[in-house]
Amino acid sequence: MAKNVFQFLDVNRANPNKLEADERIKNFGEIYGEFDAKSSAEQSNRCLECGNPYCEWKCPVHNYIPNWLKLISEGNLEQAAELAHQTNTLPEICGRVCPQDRLCEGACTLNDGFGAVTIGSVEKYITDTALSQGWRPNMSAVVSTGRRVAIIGAGPAGLGCADVLVRNGVIPVVYDKYPEVGGLLTFGIPEFKLEKKIVQRRRSVLEGMGVKFVLNIEIGRDIILQELLDKYDAVFLGMGSYTFMKGGFPGEDKKGVYNALPYLAANNKRLLDLRFDHDCDLNDKRVLVLGGGDTAMDCNRTAIRQGASSVKCVYRRDKKNMPGSRREVDNAREEGVEFLWTLQPIEVVGSDKVEGIKVVKTILGALDERGLCIPETVPFSEEIISADAVIIAFGFRPSPAPWFADFDIDVDDGGRVIVSSQGSCSYQTTNEKIFAGGDMVRGSDLVVTAVWEGRQAADGILNYIKKNDT
Repeated sequence: MAKNVFQFLDVNRANPNKLEADERIKNFGEIYGEFDAKSSAEQSNRCLECGNPYCEWKCPVHNYIPNWLKLISEGNLEQAAELAHQTNTLPEICGRVCPQDRLCEGACTLNDGFGAVTIGSVEKYITDTALSQGWRPNMSAVVSTGRRVAIIGAGPAGLGCADVLVRNGVIPVVYDKYPEVGGLLTFGIPEFKLEKKIVQRRRSVLEGMGVKFVLNIEIGRDIILQELLDKYDAVFLGMGSYTFMKGGFPGEDKKGVYNALPYLAANNKRLLDLRFDHDCDLNDKRVLVLGGGDTAMDCNRTAIRQGASSVKCVYRRDKKNMPGSRREVDNAREEGVEFLWTLQPIEVVGSDKVEGIKVVKTILGALDERGLCIPETVPFSEEIISADAVIIAFGFRPSPAPWFADFDIDVDDGGRVIVSSQGSCSYQTTNEKIFAGGDMVRGSDLVVTAVWEGRQAADGILNYIKKNDT
């Protein structure tokens, strides 16, 4: 297709079809359809091919976005897939779960009045379609080095690290305590955003490239770290952040109070026919979800699909100052979630079980370090909101393993692993043979930032191995 430099005037921004809310809440399937070749080419051809592409710089993995948009506009699917995989290990997953409105699409030059290029949906189309047609990453030029690296954690950081290593002739062996790969991709993110067959397909692709997975094995319990240090040339830690944050107010231990991650994980395990330890059924319950990030939206929309009689989301700021994706807020609202803005929870009320939440009104003050307004409570403004169940979705923090100290792996006051940012061995911990990346280094963040750090750590590992060979 010839380039039409005025395509953005002739063709409006469009998204793939989305299921109507009353239909999609009946099951946990993905709600967005797929572009076909024609619609992908039309939307890609809207790109202005900016000389300094803001979309590319805003993307945490710095995808070559204008380049693969151009390839798709010309009908070169396989070349686009190859290019997408040069920077991103999980393009089809990031196309689904990234908050493009805050990243690439938010930075698109056309976002100011004309409608940003639909980058995320094109990214999803590229890999989904290429893989369905039999395309796989080209490994024909890879020469084995005979080196092996152990990766602890099969989440986005671990998968990103494994991808770069195997492409450079190093055999990655990925250990994970769960029965499936993906980490929070599998056990945290709900099916309506990311169907698990997509993660399982990515596992198959990585295995075809030479990545090995050892599942249902917990390091420190089933295998001690010293065994890995003895067997492998280096070790990468990509164990994520699984410790959920509490509100610190009275009543959090009452019956009917759920923490977001165990709740979401139990529901995903139920759908996967895996054993789960937590009650996750909120059918016919009045549910209050506390929090304003993407995890809170996941909880809101999961409770709706479980048949909750009502779901209300309580957040201490307003919609403009929410940290999560606007798209997810809109989806939740369409599906029947009621948002209660500028209310801060201060107590779970009830005798032996949840009967409601006591909240206080807030007003928004100065900006914090993230650019969000700091909420200030209004005196004598308390009220009680009735509920049968409360889900606390205040985010997650890293969970340093008790054996870190035994192997000189230093962490900061927040439990985040300390890594080097200088020199050639990037993401090296205070133990020179051990590297780390993702949420356990950065703190709870996006899938795409974890992929980036895993890939950067792999570069550091490769430099470390080379240095030891000389």
